[in-house]
Amino acid sequence: MTYNPDKHHRRSIRLKGYDYSQVGLYFITICTQNRACLFGKIENGVMILHDAGRMVEKWFYELENKYPDKRCHAMVVMPNHFHCIIENKTLGTHVGVPPRRPENDPKNQYGIDNKKYGATIGDAMDWFKNMTTNEYIRGVKKCGWQPFDGKLWQRNYWEHIIRNEMSYMKISDYILSNPIKWNNDALK
Repeated sequence: MTYNPDKHHRRSIRLKGYDYSQVGLYFITICTQNRACLFGKIENGVMILHDAGRMVEKWFYELENKYPDKRCHAMVVMPNHFHCIIENKTLGTHVGVPPRRPENDPKNQYGIDNKKYGATIGDAMDWFKNMTTNEYIRGVKKCGWQPFDGKLWQRNYWEHIIRNEMSYMKISDYILSNPIKWNNDALK
């Protein structure tokens, strides 16, 4: 098959001209490749996480450590996808990277430049997908987790800019009640 720019052009699903590093709330959905159910199962409307699902949950909360100007809000790990709300917040005036910690400091888990400020939501999602993929691969090799087909996550992610409190409350409720609605979930 030869490349045809009209047919094979990848269009961005992001809001054109929008600065995804600005202050705000973002609803994110990431699906596993081929929607494989790798993270757990739904029983009686409750998500029962496998070790892999707990790992995804752990890395979500690590976002705040890697990106101190991000705040993690509501989230749910589903069998084959992940929903969350992430906030870009301000830290006041900050210039450069925080001072380097001693090498033996347990908080120094990301290396010399373990904190990153001013990153876009896309940067944070790329990091999240990378960290979860790497740990999932280790889980496949060491713990017998179900292998995935080529990639753990689909190429992109879906996002929605949350513009007001009512939208925030509605989306938070949607996220938290997602396991109850699993049988009707379009991502199933």
